[in-house]
Amino acid sequence: MLRTALRNVLAHKARLLMTALAVMLGVAFVSGTLVFTSTISQAFQKSSEEGFSHVDVALQPDRDGYDGLGQPARLSQKLLDDAAKLPGTASVIGEASGFAALADKDDKLVGEGWATTGGNYYAGQNGEDARYPLKDGRAPQKSGEIALDYKTAERTGYKVGEKVRMSVDGPVRQDKVVGIFNTDDGNVAAGGTLVLFDSKTAQQLFTAPGEYEQIILKTAEGTSQSELRSQVEKILPKDTKAVTGEKLAEDQSEAIATEMSGMQTGLLVFAGIALFVGIFIIANTFTMLVAQRTKELALMRAIGASRRQVTRSVLIEAAVVGTFAAVLGLLAGIGIGAGLRSLMNSLEMTIPDGPLVVGSSAVIASLAVGVLVTMLAAWLPARRAAKIPPVAAMSSIHAAATTKSLVVRNSIGSVLAAGGGALVLAGTGMGMDDAKGIMGLGALLLVIGVFVLTPLLSRPLIAAATPLLRVFGISGKLARQNSVRNPRRTAATASALMIGLTLITGMTVIASSFQEAINKMAADSLKADYTISMANMSPLAPEVGQKLEQDPAITAVSPLRTTQAEVEGKKETVAGVNGGDIDKLLTLNFDSGSFDELNGNNVVVDRDTAKKKGWKEGTTLPVTYEDGRSAKLNVTGIYEGNQMIQGVLADTRTIEPHMKQVGDAQVMVKMEGGITDANKTKLEEALGKNPAVLIQDPDDISEGIAMIFTMLLNILYGLLAMAVIVAVLGVVNTLAMSVFERSQEIGMLRAIGLDRRAVKRMVRLESVVIAVFGGVMGIGLGVFFGWAVGEVIGSGLSTYALLIPWDRLVIFLALAAVVGVLAAMWPARRAAKLNMLESIKAE
Repeated sequence: MLRTALRNVLAHKARLLMTALAVMLGVAFVSGTLVFTSTISQAFQKSSEEGFSHVDVALQPDRDGYDGLGQPARLSQKLLDDAAKLPGTASVIGEASGFAALADKDDKLVGEGWATTGGNYYAGQNGEDARYPLKDGRAPQKSGEIALDYKTAERTGYKVGEKVRMSVDGPVRQDKVVGIFNTDDGNVAAGGTLVLFDSKTAQQLFTAPGEYEQIILKTAEGTSQSELRSQVEKILPKDTKAVTGEKLAEDQSEAIATEMSGMQTGLLVFAGIALFVGIFIIANTFTMLVAQRTKELALMRAIGASRRQVTRSVLIEAAVVGTFAAVLGLLAGIGIGAGLRSLMNSLEMTIPDGPLVVGSSAVIASLAVGVLVTMLAAWLPARRAAKIPPVAAMSSIHAAATTKSLVVRNSIGSVLAAGGGALVLAGTGMGMDDAKGIMGLGALLLVIGVFVLTPLLSRPLIAAATPLLRVFGISGKLARQNSVRNPRRTAATASALMIGLTLITGMTVIASSFQEAINKMAADSLKADYTISMANMSPLAPEVGQKLEQDPAITAVSPLRTTQAEVEGKKETVAGVNGGDIDKLLTLNFDSGSFDELNGNNVVVDRDTAKKKGWKEGTTLPVTYEDGRSAKLNVTGIYEGNQMIQGVLADTRTIEPHMKQVGDAQVMVKMEGGITDANKTKLEEALGKNPAVLIQDPDDISEGIAMIFTMLLNILYGLLAMAVIVAVLGVVNTLAMSVFERSQEIGMLRAIGLDRRAVKRMVRLESVVIAVFGGVMGIGLGVFFGWAVGEVIGSGLSTYALLIPWDRLVIFLALAAVVGVLAAMWPARRAAKLNMLESIKAE
């Protein structure tokens, strides 16, 4: 039986190649994902370990007990001095760091905004900082001097002695490069930028004079990290903790592993989709191969082979094909992993250098997935083959399908589809967190139910295309009849394409609707001509807003400044705005009251918060600010909030005296002449052409969000393309086998006058009908799922409304038809080239 199985594999090389290719693509996705995530995970971990090489014990604020009010605890110079005197301490370094945007020689921001950092050069007793050995020049010693990491210096071309333009929190600084240094900092290794100031300047910029955010200790000879930690704990003030370097490196590794796990899971989901689609192809292939070998299998049964042996022989074929495909998939996956890393490096994404990692998990998973998926898909055809009575099979009178089997299938499909649809509908009335599980299960059941029902649905839907097929004469009529001749095969082929288009359509509907909601929100609520914020969304210095208030071309200015406070004993975010100008910059619908009285201790509250808290116009609220002072706030208005503006709004002059560190999330401005290129240029010049500052009008805000959605959609389209490619292979495979089965029929058609061109047209039209059928089902399900998810999103986003992008849906349907045409090219040529006499004689 083993020799027979191997012989059959070699006898059907061309047909099994399609199956192997489908499995290979899915396995390649799995192994590529594991290789890619292992590679970047190890690169980040090694970079992280190098970054902690100079740390034996770190003193940090204990954020576990931080209540969010005011600034977290900072570390004083006294603590640093006391730690330096401990017997187990060899050296000590105080760190102060934060965001620092550096402009290149073309006044553009260097590096990614989130990876552009600044820190301090802490000169020890020997005048050097062990973390940053100098490569050229000297260390910064006073305000106006900086040092650059060598990678940034190479990228920008800055040299010692040159002036650079940069910004920390808004205002532009002009600093002189006095040194270039080497570093093991993981951020720099990943493509980021590090700018060093002297410690005094760094404290003024990032913490406060005499304060650090971290103190690093090196152990003296003969002292372990845990011993030094025990010594340090005796001098630690409240809300401060000591952590060993080993623990920091371990925590960082766990954090990296967690982040990589999320990415890995997301990519493996798409690999699973591709494999799920591939199952249809494998099952189709083995069903047809078994059907073609019915007499052969019956003869084997007649000479003594048992049912189990017949089943086993088919499964052995599947195992051989799966193993071959898995090995090829693993090799392809290694190439995919290397390609993804190169792609991210070319896009200047922050990934440290490192070797390509092909772990045992990638090898084992690839082989296991490839073999198991293939054998699972081949199991049902194998069982079906074993159950055929030998005499009936040898006489060719065995019917593969019965009316009863279709009734059972349709009944099961109806129950699954109805149950899944009911769960999805139930989820639309729930909140986001509650709806996830219900809608996910419902969507799965509905897709499976529709798949099971596809043979039933194929006849009426394909019949709807009859008027169009009549245009092509006898070829169109034959194509329609061939499409519904074997509804199970048509269903499995179309379902593979349906799954990919369901996901693509659903995501497109959700993204289009969400983008329109954001556009409507910006248009409806924002009257300001421009908003000004930091490029990395860090706080903007209040001097920016104060400077703009002095500009005569600006008619209204308001910062959006937030602070944490206890209102009625519970923590709340209070946003500060300019009470005198805010009504010129925002359009909010008020249920009661207005912005007119927004001054002093008066506040306005959004409708949802007021309803939840039981507040209304005239309510007096006891408040405790972050500096510990208490006051009473008067609610003078209730407004309809949105994702841009919500919560408690007060006048900036009310909350500013209680803020330990004043910073603005953004500044809104209105200018004479409104939104013009000239006005935007004026703002850029007024702010010193600052690379760290983002100036946006309402359209820019919408476009920025649209760009994010477009990028995400393109990534998702790319990932789902794998499933669509596998579906195309399924159409090719089905048509090729269909042509082989109908060789005698095609020979007869040729003999009675159907020319080669008409034969090609018949096969192409059959392929197009199947592909469009799958496309229609996929688009229909995708729109339904898009609507359902939108209902959940709409419960938290008032401007959300279903928007169906008909233009894209038409393109998707047209692409399905193109898929049909392309998939039919080889089978159509093969059908047209059949010798009519040999075909007529074929069994």
